[in-house]
Amino acid sequence: MWFSSIWPIFTSLLYLLNIAVAVYSSIMLISSRRDPVKTLSWVMVMIMLPYIGIILYFFFGRNFRKDKMFSRKGARDLGLRKELCKEMLEKFEDRDNIPQAVRRHHKLVVQNIRSAYSLLSANDSVKIYFSGKEALTAMLEAMRGARTHIHLQSFIIEDDNVGNIFKDVLAAKAREGVEVRMMYDGFGGRHLGKKFLKELQDAGVEILNFSPFRLFFLPPIVNYRNHRKILVVDGHIGFLGGCNIADRYFDGGEFPEWRDTHVRIEGMSVMSLQATFLLDRYFILNKNLGRRRKYYPYVDTKDKEMLTTGTAGGSRYYAQILSSGPDSDWAAIMQCYFTAITKARDHICIITPYFIPSETILNAIKITALSDVKVSLMIPERSDTWLTNWGTMSYISELIDAGVKVYLFKRGFNHSKVLSIDGEYCIIGSANMDNRSLEHHFEVTSVIYDPECAKTIEDQFRKDLSRCTLVTKAKWHRRPRRNKFYESVARLVSPLL
Repeated sequence: MWFSSIWPIFTSLLYLLNIAVAVYSSIMLISSRRDPVKTLSWVMVMIMLPYIGIILYFFFGRNFRKDKMFSRKGARDLGLRKELCKEMLEKFEDRDNIPQAVRRHHKLVVQNIRSAYSLLSANDSVKIYFSGKEALTAMLEAMRGARTHIHLQSFIIEDDNVGNIFKDVLAAKAREGVEVRMMYDGFGGRHLGKKFLKELQDAGVEILNFSPFRLFFLPPIVNYRNHRKILVVDGHIGFLGGCNIADRYFDGGEFPEWRDTHVRIEGMSVMSLQATFLLDRYFILNKNLGRRRKYYPYVDTKDKEMLTTGTAGGSRYYAQILSSGPDSDWAAIMQCYFTAITKARDHICIITPYFIPSETILNAIKITALSDVKVSLMIPERSDTWLTNWGTMSYISELIDAGVKVYLFKRGFNHSKVLSIDGEYCIIGSANMDNRSLEHHFEVTSVIYDPECAKTIEDQFRKDLSRCTLVTKAKWHRRPRRNKFYESVARLVSPLL
């Protein structure tokens, strides 16, 4: 009886509380002066979905780069990188000090140094792999040859055949006395069992779970994940790219074929990969390993001149390693993509599995295509997530209207994250061309200033065309109305993806 009498008062208070929370949250969101499209989208979500909208915003919408909730003050590895980049910028003020091989691209080089503390480094060898099977096999081979340490980082590690092969190699090397550290993302590696991890720990492997945020019983936040894929062996050999550690990256899983792109680098750029791994370790443990010679074999008096000038004897592969995420001052990988696209003079080849670009990147691609640069974009015909698939398809009309050649990869799934610019340099890494990768996730990518590597990427692009369908205006505009509706709905929420 008493409950029925106070129920109207309770619901009225609840209603007023919802209005107050929604208004306060909306004011705070508007005051943050972020992208107006995203701001309006989130304000609508908060108003239309009482309470749920606030939870969704916490999980998907907060801008941690501005909130400064990720801090790496005190990390020695970041201090080392800043120190070396400062010296490099001072030397590069005189363009004659920039290596001849990259002088044409000096603005991009300097931009990457400033936005990502990304050293220009010379390397002895670069090897590009175009399938998960090739890449994962090469990674295992490098790990088996390790003498001092193995640092393995992956967004996804599964307790399956491939995952167990990696586990056995890591455990065996740890028992031999090699320092072994394995880092995985708490969301991407959420299926790893206690037995799998205990076997590694019992062998002496340091396990690092990147899982910064949990809300009571709920799983880790979907945004702000560590999407990087890094392997460093003995400080001399490094890998990065699109391949995670799971069966589907090896044999395709539900897809008849799984195309991916991964790169092996031997040389000074490995130091930047090492620093990225150790910074992530610092974030998890709040501990430094220090600048020990075995982690940074190139940092000593003899080599410092080469590190700060970008030269190294007969080494010919110049590269920069860029890492960006909620902890960085700039969205460095997105800015690198933008400059690479807008500075192209002849042609661009882009492969990405998920294409939900910001307006900045979308306009860069369209304007570049309109300026008579040949722009080719390869995306999967069928994605592994339906909402992202429809969101990707929603951009095709305006791209082909601008003159972009859009190819749909049909035979399987192409998970590569690759750009090749003018046949002169290429970009290979973990970052998709979508908001989540470029704004919200921890990512790593390489810019390789070498025409031979760019040619290798473009040759593979041409081979992949045999598995693709070119989207034509006439055929695309005749697609079913229901498809257009699904695309419109997905596009509406694309700023939130």
